[in-house]
Amino acid sequence: MNPDKQHTLKGSATLKGVGLHTGEPVTLTLRPAPVGHGLKFQRTDLDGEPTINADCDLVVSTERGTTLEQNGAKVFTTEHVLAALYALQVDNALIQVSGPEMPIMDGSALPFVEAIESAGLEEQNAARNWYVLQEPIWFETKERGTEMLGVPAPGGEFRLTVMVDYNSPVLGTQHASMYRAEEFKTEIAPCRTFVFLRELEQLAKAGLIKGGDLNNAIVLEDREGTTKEQLKDLANALGREYQDVEIRRNGVLNTTDLKFFNEPARHKLLDIVGDLALVGRPIKGHILAARPGHFGNTSFAKRIKEKMREEEKNAVVNFDLSKTVYDINDIEKILPHRYPFLLVDRIVAMDNQTITGYKNITMNEPQFTGHFPGNPVMPGVLQVEAMAQVGGIFALSQVPDPENYTTYFLKTDGVRYRRKVIPGDTLVFHLSLLTPIRRGIVHMKGMGYVNGQVAVEAEMMAQIARDKVPADTPKPAAKATA
Repeated sequence: MNPDKQHTLKGSATLKGVGLHTGEPVTLTLRPAPVGHGLKFQRTDLDGEPTINADCDLVVSTERGTTLEQNGAKVFTTEHVLAALYALQVDNALIQVSGPEMPIMDGSALPFVEAIESAGLEEQNAARNWYVLQEPIWFETKERGTEMLGVPAPGGEFRLTVMVDYNSPVLGTQHASMYRAEEFKTEIAPCRTFVFLRELEQLAKAGLIKGGDLNNAIVLEDREGTTKEQLKDLANALGREYQDVEIRRNGVLNTTDLKFFNEPARHKLLDIVGDLALVGRPIKGHILAARPGHFGNTSFAKRIKEKMREEEKNAVVNFDLSKTVYDINDIEKILPHRYPFLLVDRIVAMDNQTITGYKNITMNEPQFTGHFPGNPVMPGVLQVEAMAQVGGIFALSQVPDPENYTTYFLKTDGVRYRRKVIPGDTLVFHLSLLTPIRRGIVHMKGMGYVNGQVAVEAEMMAQIARDKVPADTPKPAAKATA
């Protein structure tokens, strides 16, 4: 499997279970999805079958699990299925669910891993959009004691290290780590959720965990003197038949055996994987977490996404300016503009959707006489005009006799200026066609860069209009002009 390519499922896989809190039967089906789809949930039980993106910006609750809401629909306890998809490098999938809650299954991510493997993975013809941590990202909440730190990983992989410490004589301090995503299936996925007995009692009395079972969670008791009568009352509150339930020396109820001595810490790591899937991009970096929980996990995911937006806004883009599609002499044959209003020096790349060209800014240009004396700055309107001229070259290159056409602005939208442009700069424009050219209407998105960083951006619409009739064109018949 190529880790640099996007993947989806070869087929579909279905799991059936009950919701942890509602206790209602629920069916979950994992389905293939196209490139760029991402991970999405779909509520098949609601009118219109609304979808909910797996996106940290859509988190509305982190009580006893991560809840997302979009399009008037919610999905609860999303972390286990997302952890399985993320760790197995599934980029695009539709998660159809017949109710608000994911099935709790055995309290781990293993059933979802097995379902994904039964469907198989399919490589897609698109690159994975990795997010590589270049510098530390920090998050902490003193109220909850959570600390999370993301740093670059030495080998560029996705690593996790977790420490849990709940000031409990039973749980103590535990650590867990995952240094390769391939470890997830055997070392992390089987680890079940854990809960303290006192929490279980409160949840049961509140009418929650109706789908809970003493067999799908590790139950810990760190209080002394718990009696069998109390355990019997708990079993009744859960709607389960009481059997010989005892508390072992390690504080674990004898309804289950630990799969690892640090299974609680490993499950916390599992939850982080699922919550970080909400970033929307696979991560290369080392995440260190102390006393994590869903609130901290999803808050940290939002911090990472915030950093991604900042980097995209200030992204450095490199262009090869050594090639020539049109030099200044070619440009003068296409555009009607002349000094001092010809604002394109060269076109270096063009295909049927995009064009790249540049303008060298010099102190000899007339606008700097008054804009501004002692502080020469290229006017924003001229930056947009230069960008429009690059778009005009693209548009006029589509007709056989460009010298007989002119392009006229119809509108500009979303104009943003990111930095000053001054003499000595080379302003590189890259424009992309937003819609096919129809009836002479050209609609393009343009970005202007200085030293690889965005200086100006705009969305522009113009019309190609014939303004000259070639000399060798036959005169129209009288009837046609009547």
